[in-house]
Amino acid sequence: MSVEHDNPSGGQGNLELLAARIKVWGRELGFDEVGISDTALADAETGLLAWLADGCHGQMDYMYKHGVKRSRPEALLPGTRRVISARMSYLPDAGRALEVLGDPDKAYISRYALGRDYHKVLRARLQKLADRISVAAPHAHRVFVDSAPVMEVALAEKAGLGWRGKHSLLLSRQAGSFFFLGEIYTDLLLPVDEPVGEHCGKCSACISACPTGAIVGPYRVDARRCISYLTIELKGAIPEEFRSLMGNRIYGCDDCQLVCPWNRFAQCSDEPDFQVRHGLDSAGLAELFGWPETKFVELMAGSPIYRIGYERWLRNIAVALGNAPGSPEVIEALNSRQDDSSSLVREHVTWALRQHHVLPAEGTV
Repeated sequence: MSVEHDNPSGGQGNLELLAARIKVWGRELGFDEVGISDTALADAETGLLAWLADGCHGQMDYMYKHGVKRSRPEALLPGTRRVISARMSYLPDAGRALEVLGDPDKAYISRYALGRDYHKVLRARLQKLADRISVAAPHAHRVFVDSAPVMEVALAEKAGLGWRGKHSLLLSRQAGSFFFLGEIYTDLLLPVDEPVGEHCGKCSACISACPTGAIVGPYRVDARRCISYLTIELKGAIPEEFRSLMGNRIYGCDDCQLVCPWNRFAQCSDEPDFQVRHGLDSAGLAELFGWPETKFVELMAGSPIYRIGYERWLRNIAVALGNAPGSPEVIEALNSRQDDSSSLVREHVTWALRQHHVLPAEGTV
């Protein structure tokens, strides 16, 4: 089936048929839902620029450097006329999340990071979808999975995949929010889908649940306070004001999602690459803190966690150990790294030992 790019009379029926087929092909490739939007993001751009102006992006300078490319798809890929958005559920086991959060000796890792790196999985599937579209209608396109300046939530919202929740994540009535998003920018003038209505109402559970108060208002997150930012994006020392609030969360945070009523409908994934690896869904803090760098590199290869590196991995766990009960195992684990080669790790170990009154408080003799 060939499609005329600019033939509104003879080609429109073919474009509608192609759009319907794209959604079928997407489901065949493992996506839960596919939608199509135009590229108009003026309102989202206004919000983005205000957010950046307030410094809410913290050290994520790349968000500032890209400027309006994030909110103007045609500036990122000239000729873009439509965006095909797709979502794929990733939740391996919802039940264990609260169990681990409630055990201060365990390490809590955001559910999306328990398996293999999602970027490769989604990108490969989206490329297959784009290639399949090309057979029916040759098109200029580019695939994105959290890898370029793309406003994925705003685009997915326009494509009818859900609405932006007060925690700023996309919400679906059918699947909650535990899913990944990916996009195909295309020059095909496909028919667009209708956005869905907002269904948060007066609920503010996500705002109340945030351990560090990072959701400073509905639909607005200050990354500088967010545990996901602090444990993943922040390269230096974690501000002391947030350390005790982080609990046992060593990579990311899911609290705002776990309390969301819509996640009663979250779909567990049967995708092999998203299943738990190396027992990370219930690993002990002291055990993980004892990993030598060679073990971290070996086991975290192919994981989203690998990108933070060994030093920040130890930094995060040291904070969690400072928040754990002061058992002999915890104190021994911390003592083992008092003389770590990294000053960043040593700083956080010292803080943790002071939390357990093993070292005197700073400023005292």
